[in-house]
Amino acid sequence: MLEKLRALDVELFVYLNSLGNETFDATWLFLTKQINWLPFFLLLLFLVYKKLGSKQTLYLLLFVALLITFTDQTTNAFKNGFQRLRPCNNPDINTFIRVVQSRSSYSFFSGHAANSMAVASFLYFVFKSRIKYLGFLFLWPLIFAYSRIYLGLHYPLDILTGYFFGFVFGYLMHLLYKKAQKKYFPQQLS
Repeated sequence: MLEKLRALDVELFVYLNSLGNETFDATWLFLTKQINWLPFFLLLLFLVYKKLGSKQTLYLLLFVALLITFTDQTTNAFKNGFQRLRPCNNPDINTFIRVVQSRSSYSFFSGHAANSMAVASFLYFVFKSRIKYLGFLFLWPLIFAYSRIYLGLHYPLDILTGYFFGFVFGYLMHLLYKKAQKKYFPQQLS
């Protein structure tokens, strides 16, 4: 069963990766870099600030920093534990897939997917009743993580597992944040 799942994962990766072409490589290389999302992050920060004010925004950013640190370290522990080769380093497929970028670290599971989904989930649960159309926030992890398949760096299960862990960690951090918010900012509860 596990071998069948891995084979399906590789097959789906090969299909999705093959959809790319050189015309769009620069776009996906741009989208995969966190620093290039800075305008989006600044917009999110502005929205948070408008809803919470400066003191509570700094408090929320502390939770985001803790969330990213925890998610990122969990991802690294899994990568080092499973030691699954990235598609770009897999000798069974790397001669016929599109390798636009390569990394020497392991593949399972995607830190890009986990971190972006964790932050998106956390912010969604904190602000879903206060910011209209916040569900569109989930386009960010979708685009961000797909870039990893396009570039030849992650399999679909790496992405889906990252999404799962990110969603769970984001939700749990939201619960912790709400509990702390009741204690330190009871007048600001939504």
